[in-house]
Amino acid sequence: MEIKDIYSLIEGRTVTTDTRNINSGDVFFALKGENFDGNAFAGQAIENGAFMAIIDNPRYADLPRTLLVDDTLHTLQQVAAYHREKLGIPILGITGTNGKTTTKELCYAVASKKYSTVATKGNLNNHIGVPLTLLSMNASTEFGIVEMGANHPGEIEFLCNIANPDYGLITNVGEAHIEGFGSKEMIIETKTALYRHIARKNGKVIVNSTDQILMEHAANIEHITYGDKGSLAKGELVQSIPNMVLDLYTQHGHLYIKTNLIGGYNYHNAMAAIAFGRLLGINDEAIAKAIEEYTPGNMRSQLIKSETNTIVLDAYNANPTSMTVAIENFANIRHSDKIVILGEMRELGHREESAHKELVEQVCKCDFKQIILVGKPFECHADKTNNILWFENTETLIEHLKVNKPEKSIIFVKGSRGNRLERIVEHL
Repeated sequence: MEIKDIYSLIEGRTVTTDTRNINSGDVFFALKGENFDGNAFAGQAIENGAFMAIIDNPRYADLPRTLLVDDTLHTLQQVAAYHREKLGIPILGITGTNGKTTTKELCYAVASKKYSTVATKGNLNNHIGVPLTLLSMNASTEFGIVEMGANHPGEIEFLCNIANPDYGLITNVGEAHIEGFGSKEMIIETKTALYRHIARKNGKVIVNSTDQILMEHAANIEHITYGDKGSLAKGELVQSIPNMVLDLYTQHGHLYIKTNLIGGYNYHNAMAAIAFGRLLGINDEAIAKAIEEYTPGNMRSQLIKSETNTIVLDAYNANPTSMTVAIENFANIRHSDKIVILGEMRELGHREESAHKELVEQVCKCDFKQIILVGKPFECHADKTNNILWFENTETLIEHLKVNKPEKSIIFVKGSRGNRLERIVEHL
């Protein structure tokens, strides 16, 4: 059966890959993973009210309301690409090493002031999440925003072929997933595939004027810039802590935007959203209101007040680039009792040892009351005489905190997702 025929069968219905989220009339795509086979849940999906289960294992083909295809993931991606073309709406594609999810959320907040907008939910930015994001758009959607992540060469080009964005925004290019990419040069090559796709479409890219690498790659593409020397959005960072404030230059003077974001490293994320908003013809007051109303969540620079401490939780992910700027920002906070709790950075390959060593050297130069390190790559850096504590994992750290809870401190918590450091918050 051709993709257009499959599409005609399921058009207008909600698509899901999780039987726990099945509602009556949904379409279930049975995907396979390393430790599970979604085909085995096709029967459950039908029992829960699914209109159809799309499978690729003939063993389950006798179940009612199932459609057997060669590869469910490939079919999902093709159906999503077909749906995207049927929609015919403008789409902004966002990628980058750091800040892409926050930038996506800010762009969504801004675009929603004028258009019925659908954006990637959470961090669904891979070869499964991008198709699901596209398929969540419908006839009422006027603008789409698709976040695209990558940890191997060629992935952004692959996702661009599905989402087919008209506008592109790369937040930055830093060190992350080195294990999968092999080198920073390959990271740059992979990320800038978004620019090359936009160029082929005669679209437009939104570029940070202070990022030399991105400016060079955008030189021959229609582009607008933002930042300190931005063409469409020019501004200045006024305050980074406790909450970021920026000064947006306008035709009528200065517009101060007071955000709920923590840290100067969010300045360019906000400026990107401002440039995007101006590109869409949204007035500055509406843009400012959207950015000021946005509150970060999902463990991304969240400010949490406990009974005895203030916690800056940035534990969704970490890499050498994001760690460096986050530590710099935290070091600038004026407080007598500052504690850092850092989880290991993963997927660094040959850079694992050197990257963790450099991070420890950085934090040791700062005026922190205590440094707590979590994960095997930090083991050799434990030094109780200099108030550096090491724990093999988050569980052992929690046991320590149960009897050694800090008080009247401001605590910065950051690490790769696998550390699950958010579990320590209830003990701080």
